[in-house]
Amino acid sequence: MASVTSSGDREIFAAYVCDEVSAQMLAAVVSERGWSQDMVFKGGIAASVRALGAMPVPEFLIVDISECTDPRADVQALADVCDEGTIVLTIGALNDVTLYRDLLNAGVHDYLVKPLSADVLRAAVESAVEALMTPEEIEEAHAIGDNQNIVFIGVRGGVGTSTLAANVAWLKAQNSTPTALLDLDLYFGTSAIQFDLEPGRGLIDALENPSRVDGLFLERAVVKPTDKLAVLCAEAPLGSVPPPAEGALTHLIETLDETYECVVIDVPRQLLGQHGELLATATDIVLVTDYSLTAARDCIRIKAHVKNVAPNAKIHLVADRVGIVSAEVEEKDFENSVEHTIEAKIPYDSKSALAAAQKGKIIVDAVPSSKLASACQDVYALFDTGKETGPTAKTSWLGGLFKK
Repeated sequence: MASVTSSGDREIFAAYVCDEVSAQMLAAVVSERGWSQDMVFKGGIAASVRALGAMPVPEFLIVDISECTDPRADVQALADVCDEGTIVLTIGALNDVTLYRDLLNAGVHDYLVKPLSADVLRAAVESAVEALMTPEEIEEAHAIGDNQNIVFIGVRGGVGTSTLAANVAWLKAQNSTPTALLDLDLYFGTSAIQFDLEPGRGLIDALENPSRVDGLFLERAVVKPTDKLAVLCAEAPLGSVPPPAEGALTHLIETLDETYECVVIDVPRQLLGQHGELLATATDIVLVTDYSLTAARDCIRIKAHVKNVAPNAKIHLVADRVGIVSAEVEEKDFENSVEHTIEAKIPYDSKSALAAAQKGKIIVDAVPSSKLASACQDVYALFDTGKETGPTAKTSWLGGLFKK
């Protein structure tokens, strides 16, 4: 967990919250970081402006704008009393995209909509803390045991998500990175088939009995196509698996992180609503799409969900099965509508896919010189840039309203 220390006479943190429920939740979250609950004050942004005019401004502020009649003017008033480098997280009751964009353009770090959840609030605080850290502090934090968790999500069914996840995991392992591939489609997962393996019952046992899951359990539960790659998957009889026990998915991923430097997680989209914790662990989230109108709609919805539950994760957008039919939405129009660039394009290549299936191997192993394998390499390259030195620098308050 990233941390910061106060500088000079400035406190690390203060919050000004209008309602008691949010105040209690926030107090619990900040206490986990060792911060004082006494710095959570009653009152919204107007109270913060009055108080901060007579005291050193903390490095990180959480302010409630839910009672504002003119939030933009109140944010301007707060900017006038804040110091250079102050990070501000706003919370409010209005779910309004225009307001959200206006606040971010003004330099606000993030805007969360009530009712808050502890997981979303915790992730937003963590993101703000990283924004306060120096590049050297961020590099040190990432160097100490920070694993790479790559989540693949198919925006629509049948767009090749599982194939991409398996190929990226194999490439990671081939480059000497101890890697686990976790396929959470318990009934129709294809990870075992792609590697010509039998999946076993390890994943089902891990979800039903999380207390049993440790390094030794996983060593017995996984199947290993190569020395550096472990696959954890299932092909359960339909209707035979109860919902995962509470905390089972988080515990499973955390235990995998203890053994493997990279965990690639193939997440069926129907799990997203009930299991946001799957995304909260991610360093990277890959949305695999086609160029249909439905996919454009669902990209927008999934991106918004990711922003809430995994604000620190980097989102990648990959277009698959390109060229199979005429696109419903042109590429540039698609990018404009989802507000994200297509970072890799996977051509439709049934001949190479068939050749790989007949050999019982994944594409990059079976047909490495094919265009399809080259495109899989392009996706892998999104995560093969070396150790990150921190998230993309955010514009501080001084980049917006605070610029003098």
